[in-house]
Amino acid sequence: MKLSTLITLVVILLGPQIILAESAPASFAYVLQADSFAKSKSAAVERLAASGRDWIVLDADFGGDTSWERADLDAIRRAHAGRKVIAYVSIAEAEDYRPYWRKEWGGKGKLMANAPAWLGGENPEWKGNYRVKYWNAEWKKLMLAAIDDAMARGFDGVYLDIVDGFETFEQEGKEFIDNRVNPETKQSYRRDMVDWVKEIAARARAKNPAALVIPQNGSQLVVHADFLEVISAIGIEDLFTNGNKVQPKSHTNDVLGHLSQVAAAKKPALLIEYPKSPERLALTRKLARENRLVWLVTDRPLKTLGESGR
Repeated sequence: MKLSTLITLVVILLGPQIILAESAPASFAYVLQADSFAKSKSAAVERLAASGRDWIVLDADFGGDTSWERADLDAIRRAHAGRKVIAYVSIAEAEDYRPYWRKEWGGKGKLMANAPAWLGGENPEWKGNYRVKYWNAEWKKLMLAAIDDAMARGFDGVYLDIVDGFETFEQEGKEFIDNRVNPETKQSYRRDMVDWVKEIAARARAKNPAALVIPQNGSQLVVHADFLEVISAIGIEDLFTNGNKVQPKSHTNDVLGHLSQVAAAKKPALLIEYPKSPERLALTRKLARENRLVWLVTDRPLKTLGESGR
């Protein structure tokens, strides 16, 4: 029997065996559209500073042509002892509104003939986001430059999105092939992602040895000991609900099984949920507390502070 299967059975039979890590924040914020969150960067700094949140995840740029500077991050940190400000970076999808994007690649859902070979189709759920071969050297060079920039500006670490991007390469019709082999690298797409996260972690910690490295989703990867060792925490979306719909128990129990391994490594799990109805809000908070997760209930566009606790 696979270890992941055994852990899932334990969760189902005995209930979640998650212990809140001592290093876990009491609360966190996740704001990617700070230019909608506040009318100006200075106003955003004031609101974030006064938020009371322990960890704050921000897009690496404030918005448009405006960047967060070290002075901004210092002002946010000074207002709350021990606060960490973490840069969001999407590592397995290209975004056509980022500085690295070139006009000759295309845009608005269409790619030009001279787009790079590592660039794939648009994500149907997020306009302007395109699948990439995340193991490709050219793509890695672009992303590592973004990591360097974030760390140079004084972020306390990086929050890595689309870590579950390997799933799109495992899909075959309506089915998924776990640990499917990548013909380009001769190892699994999951292993490619583990190696990629490790490379990013090494790059960030070359600038700041204490840098936090937090992957979002892709909890299946914690069965790789070297992945679990290198991450500081994990972010998980839609564990209990998907909007106002309750998630299937099979999904919830599977992810909780993975999170028990994260907890055993004494690392925190950050839960992000997006329900709107009062009933689902209450359910999310209840289940998060029962499972000892650090929770955030917020809007999916990530324009607000939402509510957070543990």
